[in-house]
Amino acid sequence: MRPRRTKSDDLGPEVEVSESERELFGGQLVYDTSWARHEDERFQLGLRTMVSQMPRLVGRAVGLAWRADRGATTRVALAELTAGVCQALGLLGVNWLLTRLLAGGEITDRLRDALPVAVLLGCVAAVGALCGALSTMLTGPLEPKVERLARERYLERAYQVEMSAMEDDDFHRLLESAQYGATSARNMIRHSVSVVGALLSLLAAATVLTTLHPALLPMLALIVLPRAWATLSVARRRYRSFHRWVQQGRAAGMLSRLVTDTDAAPEIRVHGVGPYLLRHFRGMSVSQENEQARLARLAARTEVLAALCTGLATLGTYLLLAGLLWTGTMALAAAGTAVLAIRSGTGNLDSLVRQINYLHEESLYVGDLDRLMLESEHRRIPQGGRPLPRKVREISFDRVTFHYPGGHGEPVLRDLSLTLPMDRGAVVALVGENGSGKSTLAKLLCGLYLPQSGTIRWNDIDIAELDRQAIFRHCSIVHQDHYRWPMTARVNTTISRTEVPLDEGRLAESASHAGIGELVAGLPRGWDTLLSRTFQGGHQLSGGQWQRLGIARAHYRDAPLLVVDEPTAALDARAEQRVFEQIRSLADQGETIVLITHRMASVRQADVVHVLHEGRLVESGTPEELLSRAEGGHFRELHDLQAAQFRPVPEPRGGGAPPSMARGGLTEAVEHEGTA
Repeated sequence: MRPRRTKSDDLGPEVEVSESERELFGGQLVYDTSWARHEDERFQLGLRTMVSQMPRLVGRAVGLAWRADRGATTRVALAELTAGVCQALGLLGVNWLLTRLLAGGEITDRLRDALPVAVLLGCVAAVGALCGALSTMLTGPLEPKVERLARERYLERAYQVEMSAMEDDDFHRLLESAQYGATSARNMIRHSVSVVGALLSLLAAATVLTTLHPALLPMLALIVLPRAWATLSVARRRYRSFHRWVQQGRAAGMLSRLVTDTDAAPEIRVHGVGPYLLRHFRGMSVSQENEQARLARLAARTEVLAALCTGLATLGTYLLLAGLLWTGTMALAAAGTAVLAIRSGTGNLDSLVRQINYLHEESLYVGDLDRLMLESEHRRIPQGGRPLPRKVREISFDRVTFHYPGGHGEPVLRDLSLTLPMDRGAVVALVGENGSGKSTLAKLLCGLYLPQSGTIRWNDIDIAELDRQAIFRHCSIVHQDHYRWPMTARVNTTISRTEVPLDEGRLAESASHAGIGELVAGLPRGWDTLLSRTFQGGHQLSGGQWQRLGIARAHYRDAPLLVVDEPTAALDARAEQRVFEQIRSLADQGETIVLITHRMASVRQADVVHVLHEGRLVESGTPEELLSRAEGGHFRELHDLQAAQFRPVPEPRGGGAPPSMARGGLTEAVEHEGTA
């Protein structure tokens, strides 16, 4: 599929965007990062900046390592320091050795004088190698500890922020980028160790060169500076490209996962979706490949230019050495040592630049994690607050208006006022068409969101002043599409109450209440059966079985307020009747049930019904009161529309197809077509 080109921004040439992005996702997924507040800090790293930032970068890595394991961090630092000292001694020893070998006199005498120096050099090299091995051995277990701690910070903040933050585009983008911070924190440890080692080795080489001749040190810098510039330039482009393409890459990965997704498998086969997904995966991947090809071309061009400059600087350095030898300014032994020091220093300086660049690049992702920590601090669900009243009598909505973050158009709820009794068991039904605001009202009720205007009060206390965690503990939810944890049946039931030890008695009671006793007994490993085909030995439940398991999960939580959102959508008629009987029994035991549904027949056992339409409360009353209104309200209209679908259709005059249910009009047409 041929990609289209979109208007370029100031971060690179024209970006190729596949038609797949437009068809599947409604537009371009490549981010325009030109607006970024931290663009200069994140995307720019010159040589001067590199040198000035090196202590801060190494300090950040040392801080991460120190928090993970102080003892290992100290031992790694000592090992690297000793290895650097050994390298300096080695270079000085080489100069001493060459001086002895090139001195006048008999060769036997010169070899005898050089033997102790050679032995010393061997011992120094052995100690340096042992220190290097010790540093590697200690860094190995230190890195995963750092990664774990960083990932824990990320995950902890991810579940502590408000739901509104999770649905905010900018914050979610920060979440996407910050998830790489944990791995980058681990990599920073390795690169920091390499930076320290290369820096110590470079200092050793620089000290020797300065001792031999002051002019050699600037020449060493000239050799490495072009490669340093090239390395930093390539890294800046790579990091910038990552940030621009992170969402597009995630979307392409999602397409590849859909092909093997268990839930999507039936439609993929019956509807022939496989080739369609593969075609669009290919289209989006081509865009990414073009971007990588662009980066490779730029990297090759940069590296060729850097290699040319490095070659000229190297030639100049060796001409300088030749001139020093020709004029007698430098002895032959010193010149040999200088060559070794230049080669060693060049390699160390080149390694230092590359490692600092890697360290800087990884620090950018760790910086994203730090920004997430800072940003999430302002979006966290508040800790603490006023305790819930000992006895919650009612929850009242007073002129509440709410719209989702980033939403456009009309609010989901508008100027809504109602009261839910909590001091006695009751079934409160919220009914209305899809999109009327029922589920949103329930989320506000449970404290998942706060309204933009109006107030929600528990007794007389504004929900914004209450301890939100206490509100969550007061509530339990049964969703139509409740999450199916890829874990055991036991965990899927008890995960609603993880703050206390597992109670087998409560688990058995919840299974009995939801009618899943026989279901669990029939599973291959009972409660220990893994309910996911993603892993070996996993078992898959039907939609209705999952629905009943969700009811058991809510019962196990045993919260005073139970929100039930379309609980019978996947159940047969008998199971549906049983669920409503269970709901009624919970209410009779003193639990308040908020039943959300658009099926009018489901609310006949409700104590009060609130009817929503386009985000407004239009009616309230008992089912009997709402049905008996002479003027015919919205509830009566919806009830009659649904009831009409089950009334017999009169037989047409002159014969024809036999009578059927109204919703069987399609069946009637099919039968007639078959007869024809």
